[in-house]
Amino acid sequence: MGTTLLIGSCEPFSGKSALVLGIAQQLMRSGLPIRFGKPLATSLEWDPAKGPLPQPLIDDDVRFVGDTLGLPDSHLIPSLHLLSPTTATLRLGQGDLRAGEGFDQLKQSLAAQEGFTLLECAGSLQEGLLYGLSLPQLAQGLDAKVVLVHLWRDSCSVDALLAAKQALGDHLAGVVLNAVTPDEVESLERQVVPALENLGLSVYGVMPRSPLLRSVTVGELVRRLDARVICCPERQELLVETLSIGAMNVNSAMEFFRRRRNMAVVTGADRTDIQLAALEASTQCLILTGAGDPLPQLISRAEELDVPLLKVDHDTLSTVEVIEQAFGHVRLHETVKATYAFRLVEEHCRLDRLFDVLDLPVLSR
Repeated sequence: MGTTLLIGSCEPFSGKSALVLGIAQQLMRSGLPIRFGKPLATSLEWDPAKGPLPQPLIDDDVRFVGDTLGLPDSHLIPSLHLLSPTTATLRLGQGDLRAGEGFDQLKQSLAAQEGFTLLECAGSLQEGLLYGLSLPQLAQGLDAKVVLVHLWRDSCSVDALLAAKQALGDHLAGVVLNAVTPDEVESLERQVVPALENLGLSVYGVMPRSPLLRSVTVGELVRRLDARVICCPERQELLVETLSIGAMNVNSAMEFFRRRRNMAVVTGADRTDIQLAALEASTQCLILTGAGDPLPQLISRAEELDVPLLKVDHDTLSTVEVIEQAFGHVRLHETVKATYAFRLVEEHCRLDRLFDVLDLPVLSR
């Protein structure tokens, strides 16, 4: 019989997939067979007007992790349900909150498998209740240990962890604190971690906030803004880490832009001076708002520098709000992010302690 570990969080986009990748990589180095899945699919594009749900139901996150780790399809565990407005409406109408026969089959499959199974759970402790697949339900039903990835803001963040400990009981193996301000990592490890341990919360890592992991692709911004791509459509895989607003005079803008990296610049369509200055900096895309079209010389320069030029119908404030909402709220689906996640977990997590708790025969690093 193998071992199953659930990776959960108290809120969405906390860094679960990054931890999954880091844990899986270290276990695979020891030759342990790895299986991965998400009981409740949360990252899958499906239009009910175009047909029924695909079977097997493989979440996009699961597919990406599988491709990154080189897992065979037989080691990717299909989801039991899809979290979406359509399926939620159906479940609500049926009034049946049980996970269904698929859960019993999953339980039997896990019991029969050797090796190690990682299951990434929904975004919060409550998410999935409508499907019988919330984190506490899965921990109880599968009799599995849980590691929580938790976004750390300040000491008030402990409340959510204490509530999770109360809900999960002995199933909670411990936590990994994520997105910590880099300057605070050392003091957190020295002062806060021992205090959490005294409260019965084992801490397996303190990971600093990463602009790269919070970044969003130009293509994602195009989708969210419903933007028109004027040039360089083939460069939509570029990653945007910061946002700048070109509303100052050109001299101030040039000085400001020099201090930023991998940025999206939002400015009015009539500010050609700002637009040209932005193209000479570390700009991943230029987003034009308001009436008017860009001048031919701007398009030509953007094409020379391979910088996507986007035009939106929104005003500058609305555009900025959409972009800010995107940062840190996107899936980990880029190879460069996965590579960074491997390093982040290896450098900032003590997974050997976790493996000891799980009684896994893992070689020392």
